[in-house]
Amino acid sequence: MSKVGKLPVAIPAGVTVNVADGVIAVKGPKGELKQSFHNEIDIKVEGTEVILTAKDSSKQTNAYHGLYRSLLNNMVKDAAVGFP
Repeated sequence: MSKVGKLPVAIPAGVTVNVADGVIAVKGPKGELKQSFHNEIDIKVEGTEVILTAKDSSKQTNAYHGLYRSLLNNMVKDAAVGFP
């Protein structure tokens, strides 16, 4: 399991995260972003957090786990406060 991937992504007020058909969509006051993801990672929105879980412990899946958590965190930040 990835050290980075284990951390939940907090969703600030005014930002919505939707996961459907292999695509993460983040919408906030500064815009909307979308990112496709591999099926090795399970992404669930629970309240004000997004939890990413690796389906197995292979090296490639661990890499995806950390990658998608980082991408999602950046997407949430950019949708909330924008890019400097």
